[in-house]
Amino acid sequence: MNKRTATAMVLAFLVPGAGHFMLGRRARAVTFFCIIVFMFLVGIAVDGRLYTIQQGNLLTLLATIGSMGAGLLYFIARAMGPFGDITSITFEYGTAFILTAGLMNLLLVLDVYDISEGRKE
Repeated sequence: MNKRTATAMVLAFLVPGAGHFMLGRRARAVTFFCIIVFMFLVGIAVDGRLYTIQQGNLLTLLATIGSMGAGLLYFIARAMGPFGDITSITFEYGTAFILTAGLMNLLLVLDVYDISEGRKE
């Protein structure tokens, strides 16, 4: 893996679409950015939970990694305060939106790797 690939992957992780933007895929970058940010913000708006690791619970580790996949969105939201009212009727939907946004962004990091290494157009 060369320096360009590593830089693109880090950018793609931190800001959805930034890796694609760096690689010259501007339309894809804007589309991916809008989709992931929208899904993450909808998740927050409908009382979704930002996962954190809980001692002795392996599934929270996996969910935290998935949620953190949203990059800076996750860390900014975490710094803003607690989210996720479990008594809310939309809690599970919001949590699913946040987790999906993170997992989608992790897939985009892999997509950036493939594009940068010439394995995909």
